Amino acid sequence: MNREQKAAAIEEIVGQIQESEAIFAVDYRGITVAQIAELRTKLAESDASLRVVKNTLTERAATQTETEALKALLSGPTALAFVRGDVAAAAKALADAQKATTFLAFKGGVLNGEALDADQITALSKLPTREVLYQQLVGLVASPISGLARSLNGLIGGLAIALDGVREKKESGEIPSGDAPAPAAAPAAEEAAPAAEEAPADVAPAVDAPAADAADTTDTTPQED
Repeated sequence: MNREQKAAAIEEIVGQIQESEAIFAVDYRGITVAQIAELRTKLAESDASLRVVKNTLTERAATQTETEALKALLSGPTALAFVRGDVAAAAKALADAQKATTFLAFKGGVLNGEALDADQITALSKLPTREVLYQQLVGLVASPISGLARSLNGLIGGLAIALDGVREKKESGEIPSGDAPAPAAAPAAEEAAPAAEEAPADVAPAVDAPAADAADTTDTTPQED
């Protein structure tokens, strides 16, 4: 590999590091080409890729991206899984391949710039995948709606049964059928007061006493002759 090829390889690894949410390092010794191909197909389902790297070039790429935690993993035969999608699903694919082949031991990894050891990657592989979590979330959201629908159906069903019972009682004569009685008139807020009080028949209406006759101004005193 000449200088230009090395530079191109480093640049490609830099891009993969920058695009990845997580990077898992495994020891690929003992695994066959067919098993690697099968693993790559499985990793692709979670938007991850597996790459057998040259440690010296990857170390330079880690330096350029300031991914210091990755450098400690670059000893011996190393393959890196670059995970852009579902981290748990990618870890599970690697763990399943370990069980099937007894190879691909975890060296460690990086998640959002933080170092992971082998046990932490194994723990990640046991978490629910993003798809499972999404299905659980949908179930939680849909559950109250289903309960409401059941309640409404129960209310509607109960109302229908009650109305049917009324109809049967009308048909049997238990409840008289016909026009509904007119609603009772609402009482007036206040009874109207009589316009005027009638005087008793045997009592004459009060009349003001006539003014006293004007005094006779004629002088009746006898006049002196």
